[in-house]
Amino acid sequence: MIKAVIFDMDGLLIDSEPLWQEAEISVFSQVRVPLTQEMTKETMGLRVDEVVEHWHTRYPWEKPSKEETAQKIADRVVELVKEKGVAKKGVNQTIQIFVGQNIPIAIASSSWRKIIDAVVERLGIAEYISLTHSAQDELHGKPHPGVYLTTAQKLGVLPSECLAFEDSPNGVLAAKAAQMKCIAVPDATVAEDPRFLAADIVLHSLEEFSQETLNQFQN
Repeated sequence: MIKAVIFDMDGLLIDSEPLWQEAEISVFSQVRVPLTQEMTKETMGLRVDEVVEHWHTRYPWEKPSKEETAQKIADRVVELVKEKGVAKKGVNQTIQIFVGQNIPIAIASSSWRKIIDAVVERLGIAEYISLTHSAQDELHGKPHPGVYLTTAQKLGVLPSECLAFEDSPNGVLAAKAAQMKCIAVPDATVAEDPRFLAADIVLHSLEEFSQETLNQFQN
């Protein structure tokens, strides 16, 4: 039985991948990292500090520090979310299915807490969310299962009683490593990644999710 649902956030609840790309390309250009839109796919689903570490290893720079660079990216993402963040199709109807079943809803994201807060406010979904948890507070980000395991613990349910929604390969691996059921809704740019095969169900959009889909996990 599914006793809780845990949503990833970026690219799943909010169409934020273009916002992250814009922020990363802008900030990294300031430290002469020749980042392209295609290159940003390499770090999709990682924490911002891990993204910075990834590119610093390839294109090392001295100043600003890696911590300051990560802060600049996060601050820019918050600005962009507040300016032009929009919900992905099917988000509200999917949330209402779980609300109707009295199933607690959480968000477990690789994003920093201030970005999560900005998204929840922008989408107007705070009243439906039981709790949010950031991988910023974990030793390791996705694909490590820590963010999911902690979220389940905070919800007071077993990981095996949780249904996770993910749009990135790293996220799917994290959810499955936590022994959760997982529905993947791949971003179109990485939809062919074989790691999505680890998911229990793969949808093209949250618009495809229905009560019948949920019932498959309730037997």
